[in-house]
Amino acid sequence: MIEVRDVYNVVSAMMPLYVALGLGYGSVRWWHMFKPDQCDAINRFNCYFVMPFFTFHFTAGVDPYRMNYRFLAGDVVAKAICGVALALWANTWRSGNLSWAITSFSLSTMNNTLVVGVPLLKAMYGVLGEDLVVQASVIQALLWFPILLFLLEFRRTFWMNINNNNNIIDEISTSKNNVSSIEIVETNKEDKNNNGMVDERGLSSISSSCSFGSTMKKVFIKLGKNPNAYACAIGLLWALFAKRWHFEMPSIVEGSILIMAQGGSGIAMFSIGIFMALQEKFVACGVKLTLYGMLLRFVCGPLATAVGSLALGLRSNVLRIAIINAALPQAIASFVYAQEYGLHSNVLSTAIILGTVLSLPLLIGYYVVLDVIH
Repeated sequence: MIEVRDVYNVVSAMMPLYVALGLGYGSVRWWHMFKPDQCDAINRFNCYFVMPFFTFHFTAGVDPYRMNYRFLAGDVVAKAICGVALALWANTWRSGNLSWAITSFSLSTMNNTLVVGVPLLKAMYGVLGEDLVVQASVIQALLWFPILLFLLEFRRTFWMNINNNNNIIDEISTSKNNVSSIEIVETNKEDKNNNGMVDERGLSSISSSCSFGSTMKKVFIKLGKNPNAYACAIGLLWALFAKRWHFEMPSIVEGSILIMAQGGSGIAMFSIGIFMALQEKFVACGVKLTLYGMLLRFVCGPLATAVGSLALGLRSNVLRIAIINAALPQAIASFVYAQEYGLHSNVLSTAIILGTVLSLPLLIGYYVVLDVIH
């Protein structure tokens, strides 16, 4: 049973996030300390330096040999259901598209497991709740965040190719006009040869830039330069060896990692505050998109998790923990990635700010209802 002290512990974990948010907002809106390009630099610093160290340090401390693999498999099945449904929507519905499929996947699957999940699930279900939500955060960092990064990078590379192709087509058109005007007194044969050479070069460039293989090659090269794609895997590899042979990380190494890792959530919320200050409205994405984000976060995600967990035979408190974990507020990292890749950061920022505030009463409601349903 949740006591007043437990609620206070959860609020105590959430409140510092809003302090960082307020400082970020005030630094731009009231004190005019940062310019827009400097705001982007802050988010990029957090994305490529702070968050990978945080992910590695957190993952390196878990015990991979004591995980509930059926619980983790249920999480995989649930999020795979969301991914397949969104892929079908993007490819079969007229209104479907890759950009909104990616954002919807983020809204329905990426949870704030550590800042909100750990104190809340520990208050609800004790050590079991704490252990399982930590395990869920590991699989999220190991599998789902890299998939999200892959989708974001693929989308950006794809659109860059299209923009490059448009530029090539414009150049072809300009070259044709130039050739035609300069060589108007030449023979038709020469003119056709020149235009044919331009067309051949242009079509060759378009074909090479549009090919699926070249696009994927670019995507994987860029992901290889992004430490967020593999920081968790390296941390998990360390944990496997450390727990198997019972050795600890040298203090000088751990201290070097910690000095970078400890500011992750604070800098991310600071960046969200800056982003809010640069918008004309407090709710940057509007009411309809806000409701859409809340629906995905607090209804669709838990529903898919219930289906996946029941399909794998999860029961009792493990099932309840899985559903409540899926209803946790939006992961802060999802905004950092959305801002870096320029995709619906206004929707993600609103989902984090409002969702975190609304999550406590909603999650307590989930807890009461699931306790009644046996």
